[in-house]
Amino acid sequence: MIEIKFVRQNLPEIEKALSRRGQTADLETFKQCDAERKALLLEIENLRHRRNVVSEQIAAMKKDGQDADDLVTQMRDVANKIKALDHDLSENEDKINQILFGLPNMPHKSVPEGKDSSENPVVRQIGTPPDFDFEPLAHWTLGEKLKILDFETAAKITGARFPLYLGNGARLERALINFMLDIHTTKHGYTEILPPFIVNRNSLTNTGQLPKFEEDLFKLNGWDYFLVPTAEVPVTNIHKDEILNEEMLPIFYTAYTPCFRSEAGSYGKDTKGLIRQHQFNKVELVKFTKPETSYDELETLLNHAETILKILGLPYQVVNLCTGDLGFSAAKTYDIEVWMPAQDVYREISSCSNFESFQARRANIRFKRKGKKGTELVHTLNGSGLAVGRTVAALLENFQQADGSVLIPEALRSYMGGLEKISP
Repeated sequence: MIEIKFVRQNLPEIEKALSRRGQTADLETFKQCDAERKALLLEIENLRHRRNVVSEQIAAMKKDGQDADDLVTQMRDVANKIKALDHDLSENEDKINQILFGLPNMPHKSVPEGKDSSENPVVRQIGTPPDFDFEPLAHWTLGEKLKILDFETAAKITGARFPLYLGNGARLERALINFMLDIHTTKHGYTEILPPFIVNRNSLTNTGQLPKFEEDLFKLNGWDYFLVPTAEVPVTNIHKDEILNEEMLPIFYTAYTPCFRSEAGSYGKDTKGLIRQHQFNKVELVKFTKPETSYDELETLLNHAETILKILGLPYQVVNLCTGDLGFSAAKTYDIEVWMPAQDVYREISSCSNFESFQARRANIRFKRKGKKGTELVHTLNGSGLAVGRTVAALLENFQQADGSVLIPEALRSYMGGLEKISP
């Protein structure tokens, strides 16, 4: 959320930022409501001052035995007027908040200009895509031939876009989760968290999914609770309404959760395989930092996510999201895209973002510098480290063999009981 004072004082800059994102907002209504709010506050303040002065006058008159009934009646009318104006002020502030909650974050100055994902510049490419002497199979075909993935039975159990892992497929998914958590906790210094998989409306509002993206969420019937779309939501809210000591920062958390997304409006895209599911597993990385170090921490977070792919030996590229492809809450985002041979394309496997103070303002997460008065908002960052199902898909496609088997990367073999390959 952008601070109201900043919006009020920088409307041209806000309009420019929205234009860079290819978006619009009703800033005229904001200006009108903000002016009305100031007028209401002034009128309420004047009436309260009058009430206080006259109340003292009434008390003095009663003490002297004088009749103060007329003034009492007048103050009763004033009290009713204040109550009505307070109601108007509350409605006015709701309108202002609705506009503020709908404003995306300001893009960082280093975010490249562009209208959509086709204009995201490539930062670097790591690894060489495999050169097969046979026609590589898609991961969903491989998984079914190896009897480790069964989408048909998953559809029977639940519906479309749900996976069913079998045997070594289930073990591979579990191995990747443990491998990723072990790397991030032992090598990168993150504290492991196992959060609730259900969150309340306030938590989703704090991280920016609500109120704008409610249609993308799974809501529990009869409860104002939602299934988590990402571990970012519960983990970021760990420090909601807290004032952290400066020496506590930066804080690094990593968490595995299943993730649930309705993928509203995405039907017809990636309907096969593990790329776009309603339920998938992910290992998330979350950071709380001081403002002056947050962009250095973004580069480090990106490196931590990349490390997983490097150890596994998967080819990938890093892209810098342009203004037109930037997420609602993010000030800057890098996407990591892994090579998918059967599709002959790089596909997203991680997004690493700096939200600056956008989420912290909503969640009221602050820190206090040593020896200084007052508090400041922290900066929050997060990234996938990695999306597990997409990692399985990439492993199957990149390490498939001519005989239909799939090699297990050496780093995962101890997690797979020494298994070197999955065979038909």
